[in-house]
Amino acid sequence: MKAEAIARALQGASSQTLERELMRVALEATGTHHGALFLWDRAARQLVLAHHVVSGVTVTIPSTAVTRAGVALHVFEEAEPYLCRDTARDPHYTRYLLDVGSIAAAPIRYQRRVIGVITVSARDAGALGRDELRALVGVATAAGSFVGRAQLDRQSREATGRPFLILGLSPEWLAVERRIELASPTDAPILVRGESGTGKDLVARAIHMTSRRADGPYVTVNCAAIPETLLESILFGHVRGAFTGASFEKVGEFRKANGGTLFLDEVGELPVMLQAKVLRAVEQGEIQPLGSNAAPERVDVRLICATNRPLERMVAERTFRDDLFYRLSVMTLELPPLRRYKEQLEVTASVFVELAAARLGKKAPRIGADALALLRAYDYPGNVRELRNAIEHAVILCTGDELRPEDLPGPFHAARGAPLAAAQPAEGDALASLGEMRERWLAPLERRYLVEVLAANAGNVRRAAEHAGVDPATFYRLLRRRGVTVRRQPHAELTGAGPEGAAR
Repeated sequence: MKAEAIARALQGASSQTLERELMRVALEATGTHHGALFLWDRAARQLVLAHHVVSGVTVTIPSTAVTRAGVALHVFEEAEPYLCRDTARDPHYTRYLLDVGSIAAAPIRYQRRVIGVITVSARDAGALGRDELRALVGVATAAGSFVGRAQLDRQSREATGRPFLILGLSPEWLAVERRIELASPTDAPILVRGESGTGKDLVARAIHMTSRRADGPYVTVNCAAIPETLLESILFGHVRGAFTGASFEKVGEFRKANGGTLFLDEVGELPVMLQAKVLRAVEQGEIQPLGSNAAPERVDVRLICATNRPLERMVAERTFRDDLFYRLSVMTLELPPLRRYKEQLEVTASVFVELAAARLGKKAPRIGADALALLRAYDYPGNVRELRNAIEHAVILCTGDELRPEDLPGPFHAARGAPLAAAQPAEGDALASLGEMRERWLAPLERRYLVEVLAANAGNVRRAAEHAGVDPATFYRLLRRRGVTVRRQPHAELTGAGPEGAAR
């Protein structure tokens, strides 16, 4: 890709979208599917991971510092491009999220100094060469001025708190993300719907942080966690003497959110008597504290609501006002449950491993093949929240450098013997096709078989293929399809395992 074409691609990007666009250009120029952008944070005086893409999934973890040795840190310090053809034999390689086999990295310069590093990688050793490195250097050179000019803006956004997101997990999520991108700059109310644990609060925070109100307050109220008798006072405040025990004037959450965003979680639990008052606050921007005789106060608040309750049925049953429902649902986001995008489970789980390990002060272990098979066989009634908690449980119990099945909570072991039950569609889901159901049933079993047959043959792919009764090309294709990574062992020649190594 020529420098002029790269410049044209980056020229139209805003400071908020530059990182994503730069990564897209780099992956396209090198023909790869994994990549990362690292930028120097002057305030923190450290290299941070600004953007990370794994097989189309974008992972944004706020201010992930590069504090351990790695290819990116080596390139930043040496200020020279670097090609790692085999990570198993490279002294600079450090695993992050998932193991990769080869890496190309190039420094990004602005005003004669290195301000960042861009990398691309492949799961297989030897997949990247001089051509890919040369293309990446061209992208880094052309992008320097754009990245340099965006640095100040990016760091000011970091100061206000960058939302943690995993983007591109499935076509359904891509549709949600597109709506977020279009709706965030507006002040329209947004209704976020989905099962418990699907990430409604994270989505609400992301909308606020990418809106024009990002510098304003973000206030959260869980309507289900507050008694009905107190909810009006919490939302709108009260004056002194408004009721027995009201010995002081209280500022309500609507007023606290003035100039920013108010997130009403579990809005379906809002008492009917309060719904008219909330509607007035949304439509006319007026609130009145409990017990006040003064004129209504003016507030400028963007409302985001979330629920897992059937509001349409509640409207029909007259337990939720129809005018409030229509006002809140100007833009509706339906968040898919985790069971509908488990094909990217390894990436999601690996992100939670990194977060849990950082929180617990431990080194992040890799997810073992058997543990990953258990994770994939489970149905996740608690969705992403349940996965996150299960991973934290496993990281706490893990005593080595790899998560094992015994580190996972009990429900995951119960699911091992019931792949058919785990594959049943939940109530309300569309009935899957026969092909889709076969894939759901067979995927965890087939993956477990591949791992076991590799282990029985000391990690030798050719012998494992012969054992399975298929040719090596077919066996390799099955490994890729089921996400079984074969790691090269440096001592394979001595053990007789062959050059392919062992499964991970």
